[in-house]
Amino acid sequence: MTCRYQQLNRYRARPGTRVCGFTLLEVLVALVVLSIGLLGLSGLQTTGLRGNHSALMRSEATILASDILDRMRANRTEALSGSYNIAFGDPTPTTDTACSANCTPDKVVNTDLFQWRSYVGRLPGPGQGQVNVNSGVATVSIQWVDDRSGATINPFVTVTVL
Repeated sequence: MTCRYQQLNRYRARPGTRVCGFTLLEVLVALVVLSIGLLGLSGLQTTGLRGNHSALMRSEATILASDILDRMRANRTEALSGSYNIAFGDPTPTTDTACSANCTPDKVVNTDLFQWRSYVGRLPGPGQGQVNVNSGVATVSIQWVDDRSGATINPFVTVTVL
């Protein structure tokens, strides 16, 4: 493939000089700049998705903490006596499926903790939760794995007065 002689203006090149492949070079440079920009955009999108997922998990932890606190307020005497205290490593209490309208307060505690622990277990990792009531102050702690590598444990703690 031979190049054609092009007449250019007097400021860029001398008339009659041969110019070959200059527009192809411009296209290649534009393609490199565009590809770097698209890579940056995809990284930005990935970071945004990670942040949104983390915010979603934190919102779910807030809802779960409010759930157990509302259950404790509904059964306040048992909560103040420490019946709802459960640590991260403790086994999940069993629930009485026949317990309906005439439940004793201790069966309500077991049902509440069973249901709450099953909800917390749906968080990634799987999630874990603990409750501690001391002198009328309830501390609810929830933790889950926040990133895809499994290395980051994200804690969430709520403290309130019953």
